[in-house]
Amino acid sequence: MAESTYTVTGMTCGHCVASVTEEVTKIDGVTDVAVDLPTGAVKVTSAAPVAEADVRAAVEEAGYALAG
Repeated sequence: MAESTYTVTGMTCGHCVASVTEEVTKIDGVTDVAVDLPTGAVKVTSAAPVAEADVRAAVEEAGYALAG
């Protein structure tokens, strides 16, 4: 089990959270996605480590961006 936390910029509402959650959940091996809207923190839990590039692509597909 692996956990990583990323910061996503541009989320302002529950719809944003739902969009990011939906896209990141599609990554192979991801078992849980927890988004904290006020901080933009997105915690990704997966069976094996997930490449940051995959998370970045999923977040961008949802219309947002990773900080940094």
